[in-house]
Amino acid sequence: MTTDIAQLIDEGVQRLGRVTDQPRHEAEILLAAALGRPRSYVLAHPEQRILECDATDRYEAAVTRRAQGEPVAYILGEKEFWSLLLEVSPDVLVPRPETELVVELALAQLPHEVPGRVLDVAAGSGAIALAIAHERPRHHVIGTDLSAAAVALARRNAARLGLANVEFRAGSWFEPVAAERFTMIASNPPYIATEDPRTDWAVRRFEPPAALFAGPTGLEALGVLIAGAPDHLLPGGHLVVEHGDAQALAVRRLFETAGFDSVRSARDLAGRDRCTEGRWPGRRLPSGA
Repeated sequence: MTTDIAQLIDEGVQRLGRVTDQPRHEAEILLAAALGRPRSYVLAHPEQRILECDATDRYEAAVTRRAQGEPVAYILGEKEFWSLLLEVSPDVLVPRPETELVVELALAQLPHEVPGRVLDVAAGSGAIALAIAHERPRHHVIGTDLSAAAVALARRNAARLGLANVEFRAGSWFEPVAAERFTMIASNPPYIATEDPRTDWAVRRFEPPAALFAGPTGLEALGVLIAGAPDHLLPGGHLVVEHGDAQALAVRRLFETAGFDSVRSARDLAGRDRCTEGRWPGRRLPSGA
């Protein structure tokens, strides 16, 4: 029995409507991957009969996985971030569009012509580090992550993209960089409160908890990161972090307590406070000042 592209897409849409608000778009992506074709082919040939049983089997299996809530990125094994195609797996978070704001803010403080050193803490797939390395080839970028599996994946992404100015090291927070100092630290750390009811059930089920959940308040990892950053920034260096949309005020206070100046929060495309940045003046204030 043969079927055509339009029929397969319609069947996928019916099954995916429960888990996504873009069921047709995702069905098209999954069918294109199963056929080994670009999505444009699927869109241009809805009447094309599918004779290859292996392709329809791959598509059906992918739709089943997606219908159970698994992210499309894990099913395909890749995700685009900052126009870079990255390998992803359940060992790392799926890179999200809002995290590109971290990259934008970091690049604004990193002139093309002046070499510098950049650190991405809790790098995961390497998305932030790789985007900055791609845009600033004269800068040396280091990414750290507690997960050895994440570090291995990030290294594969660097090799895949041919980026020689970036490296990844395994270890907790700043341990892999010891006494090294940087012109920029950028990070998307865990910032979700453990019992946050807004967290999507599929995110809880499929994405790595250690990269998502910080603790009871959601500020625990941010507190460690911000407090430790001054010991690894050069005078005049900057720290940029992503955080939850209701955490901006608390995060700015953490920056100020740690001694940063020029602290400000920035909004994502949805108009939500999503990132905070600050400048390290080069010295800690005396206790009680």
